Amino acid sequence: MLVGLQNVTFEFGARVIVADATWHIQPNERIGLIGYNGTGKSTLLKLLVGEYQPSAGTVERSRGTTIGYLHQDLLSFDTNNSILDVALSAFEKVQQLEKDIERLGRELEATGDEKILHEYSDKLHELETLGGYDIHHRTEEVLHGLGFEQKDLGRPYREFSGGWRMRVLLAKMILQAPDLLLLDEPTNHLDLPSIEWLEKYLQHYKGSVVIVSHDKFFLNRMVTKIVEVYQKQLHFYNGNYEFWEQEKAMRVELQQRAFENQQEYIRQQERFIERFRAKATKAAQAQSAMKRLDKLDRIEDVEIERPNIKINFRIDKTPGKILVELKDVTKKYGENIIVDHASAEIERGDKIALIGANGKGKSTLLRIIAGVETFDGERKWGHNVEESFYAQHQLEALDVNNTILDEMKTCGSQKTEQELRTLLGCFLFGGEEIDKKIKVLSGGEKARVALAKTIVSKANFLMLDEPTNHLDMHSVELLVEALNKYEGSFILVSHDRYFISKAANKIWEIEDHKIKEFKGTYNEWIEWKERMAKNAAAAAAAEKAGNSAVPVQVAANGKTAVAAKVAEPAVAAKPAANQPINKERNKELQRLQKQFNLLEDKIAKVKSRKTELEAALADPATYSDKVRFTEAETAYKKNGAELDELNGQYEIVFEKIMELEGEME
Repeated sequence: MLVGLQNVTFEFGARVIVADATWHIQPNERIGLIGYNGTGKSTLLKLLVGEYQPSAGTVERSRGTTIGYLHQDLLSFDTNNSILDVALSAFEKVQQLEKDIERLGRELEATGDEKILHEYSDKLHELETLGGYDIHHRTEEVLHGLGFEQKDLGRPYREFSGGWRMRVLLAKMILQAPDLLLLDEPTNHLDLPSIEWLEKYLQHYKGSVVIVSHDKFFLNRMVTKIVEVYQKQLHFYNGNYEFWEQEKAMRVELQQRAFENQQEYIRQQERFIERFRAKATKAAQAQSAMKRLDKLDRIEDVEIERPNIKINFRIDKTPGKILVELKDVTKKYGENIIVDHASAEIERGDKIALIGANGKGKSTLLRIIAGVETFDGERKWGHNVEESFYAQHQLEALDVNNTILDEMKTCGSQKTEQELRTLLGCFLFGGEEIDKKIKVLSGGEKARVALAKTIVSKANFLMLDEPTNHLDMHSVELLVEALNKYEGSFILVSHDRYFISKAANKIWEIEDHKIKEFKGTYNEWIEWKERMAKNAAAAAAAEKAGNSAVPVQVAANGKTAVAAKVAEPAVAAKPAANQPINKERNKELQRLQKQFNLLEDKIAKVKSRKTELEAALADPATYSDKVRFTEAETAYKKNGAELDELNGQYEIVFEKIMELEGEME
């Protein structure tokens, strides 16, 4: 065991966080610590490192166990040293050895003393044993993985924002390689490439890791055990987050049944006692029944800590087919080019995730679309577009003298006060909290109010910049559910892969200063990227081997096979200079590409209908009505047959396009 809690109870005043909790962390464990906001996850981490002391019980640590603890409070650290020096401070012992070796080298040069020579040799050997000769390389590798460019490494730490500072401190902690890493929301300040790099790094980490995170993708890939803080107890699950979701539902159902059965038994015994305790012939039996009830180990009712409140959108107007059109848009910050003569369209029904590494200009492009950022080129709104824009800077637009509830009333949503209270519950404001003044709220709380205002508006087009940053997992799920039912369109920037994978039907990426569009979900985009990477590797290997054969493009089920084509407007292939232009082939290719795009749209609609039918079949109410069930089941089978037919046509058209393009090359 590295660290453990033994029968620990911890209280904040009269509030109990955990009662009689026992938890032992073993070597090489990958643990996800989860629970709703306010249940005490960060408090437990502080108990493990000794920042808090338990009210009862003990915190046990093995002798010599080293612990690294990444948390928001670390941001109070400040220095004028470069970020490379801050990260290198992880190797304190190596740096001391380097100083000793330098000092001994000077003394040896001056005296030639044999004793100093031996000490000098011993220090060199120790430095080699500790891997001291490659610490600069390892440090730079980690900093690059977390998104820093080579030119940044010499810049002072204090020049960087809070998010980038946290990356430096994470790099330092990883390089220290403690026996136990405690990571409190480590992905909060990372972009997608950095999160993916961190996953790969931690998967090969030799110590144990405990992670508090609202990123489901991250937890599913990283952990093999879940510890849940629930009803002031610790509950253990041997699996990842997805396993926990399934197992938790089963446990809750079993507990509910057991509770109901026990309550029925208690009612029967109480009726017997009430009826017969006054009768002399039955008094002894009634007394025995009372004793049985007193000794009964009572099963707790299943408490719904966070009810499944629905977020509902209202839309007043239906917009035209094109919501926003960007033409020849260019945006630069000095030498830093964000987009250069880029063009794109957002159509009615688009649910776009704008993704990529930090610094690529995602938020800048979102502001251009919203009309709050200067640029060269043209941005044109479509007919009947009513937009709503959520971003961090909008916190300044909140009236600090309003209460949260009063601020929500300014939106003109026509929702009742009770409906607004219910909605605010989804954004983690409950009870008397909604009567707090905006001016006393934290930055995260203000962000949640601004997001709630955006959601409650009757807009038919939403622009959302990192909407999940200050939400817990349950609230993210509610938001996903609402966006899936939302009849309008949206474009969002997010690094939450679960959120993107569930909400978006298109992916935008800024690449080579252009807007590349992929018609498909995030998971399909990932599959396509991996396939393209394999094809590129195969092509490189073939070229290296002197093989002139071109790797065959693999057709994907659905949309992903031709995603590279979707990124640019479909055009006819250009013939070589020494070949005659074949107008018939060009015409046929254009016809096929048009047919291909129509099939894509049809498949998207049929898939959307399939999701709706699956939801209907998952609704218990459907099974209580025989007619409704029969209709839903018939519609689902018909939908499946239609989807199979369309996919077959899709593959045939794709193959024809590939064949024609091959002939024209």
